[in-house]
Amino acid sequence: MGQNANEQVQQNQQNNKPEDVNKLRQVRRDKLAELQAAGKDPFQITKFDQTAHSTEIKNDFESFEDKEVSIAGRMMSKRVMGKASFTNLQDKLGNIQCYVARDSIGEEAYKDFKKYDMGDIIGVTGKVFKTKTGEISVHAESITLLSKSLQPLPEKFHGLTNTDTRYRQRYVDLIMNADVKETFIKRSKILREIRNFLDARDFMEVETPMLVENAGGAAARPFITHYNALDEDRKMRISLELYLKRLIVGGLERVFEIGRVFRNEGVDTKHNPEFTLMELYQAYTDYNGMMDLTEDMFRYLAEKVCGSSVISYKGVTIDLSKPFRRLTMNEAIKEQTGIDFDQVATDEEAKKIAAEKGIEFEERHKKGDIVNLFFDEFCEDKMIQPTFIMDHPIEISPLTKKKPSDPSKVERFEMYINGWEMCNAYSELNDPIDQRERFAAQDALSAAGDEEAQHTDEDFLNALEVGMPPTGGIGYGIDRLCMLLTDSEAIRDVILFPTLKSTGK
Repeated sequence: MGQNANEQVQQNQQNNKPEDVNKLRQVRRDKLAELQAAGKDPFQITKFDQTAHSTEIKNDFESFEDKEVSIAGRMMSKRVMGKASFTNLQDKLGNIQCYVARDSIGEEAYKDFKKYDMGDIIGVTGKVFKTKTGEISVHAESITLLSKSLQPLPEKFHGLTNTDTRYRQRYVDLIMNADVKETFIKRSKILREIRNFLDARDFMEVETPMLVENAGGAAARPFITHYNALDEDRKMRISLELYLKRLIVGGLERVFEIGRVFRNEGVDTKHNPEFTLMELYQAYTDYNGMMDLTEDMFRYLAEKVCGSSVISYKGVTIDLSKPFRRLTMNEAIKEQTGIDFDQVATDEEAKKIAAEKGIEFEERHKKGDIVNLFFDEFCEDKMIQPTFIMDHPIEISPLTKKKPSDPSKVERFEMYINGWEMCNAYSELNDPIDQRERFAAQDALSAAGDEEAQHTDEDFLNALEVGMPPTGGIGYGIDRLCMLLTDSEAIRDVILFPTLKSTGK
């Protein structure tokens, strides 16, 4: 292919018009066939001895100057100027310019290089230098085509912007959008720092089953699958709780798990049917201990990941440096509506107040359910700064210890930031008799049509009868935490491959 024709193809690749895509693909396949016919098939290359990365070289130029390096990555641009060219190579850390001269790499290699396409993966060996304009670069002594890209990349100036395409083709999204790559690097750091934080506090990381007979530990509809070897249906877990508590019974005292859970629910900006949950359990403490630990952890993560305990989310300052506010659910409702549910004695009175306020409820609902509906309607989105909402109604907390001073409430809290529930924690119920009664109430709700109700778990009850110490437990939604700390608008922006409807349906 002549030089002018090759430049035209490169320009078309940048413009990437839909009608040109098939033509561009064919051009790339023709180039591959030409290479293979000449005994230069890039797909037969099995390795390349990479010795440095782009940002390492740029950040420590003094150490690398005039030293030979071997770098590898994707060719993102190319500027051919007769006997010399510049190309931009992108690796996992960033980008670096490479100067490719015919006299340095040889005439045949230079001729091959001029036919490379944007998106091709190349290896470059050469010496580090600065150009006359001061740009740190690699002067190529050899250049190797390591993999041929047969699909044109999106046009470089506008990148990949369609969100559905970005989620479906995350691999292209990561190539074209540096901020997306940075989000997922930060997500990995968040997980690493959670483990560091808990390891320093003597917590042990464990793994528990995903396929379970009884999907308990949360109010959610499970996914159901079939286990062929046993010819039995199994459920995908909706929580990590009940197995982790079994380990507390077993004497492990401090355990945590970071794992995927699955809830058969809708998809929106804050929900994905499979998501990452972190749950921890600590013997010999209660929900107050869990509040202290949560406050410490969130402050620690902000400082480690964002560099400060005062962060910004979509322009709103979130201050994690100050003591987090603590108030009961009833106090929060009274603050927003003037209604004091501590003075409401009966279910009927609660329903009457709900009807007056236009709150929709079901006949089966009790006072505690009404309280929860009021909080969701009037309070949740007001909790912008870190706030612990404590002492939930017993009706919505089947696994939590009652408050000794008020058995209609339980020792539970949820933490809210930016109007989002960030975590859920209890003083864990360890009375097997009380737990059986709570499970029975959940079974009744299920029989009445509540698809999110939990069910009696006989083995878990047996574990409680063996004896579980007083325990504090907590669950964190990792994806929502990542949204907060990476300033991401939707949960799909922090999940590499979010759940999407199949194409063509």
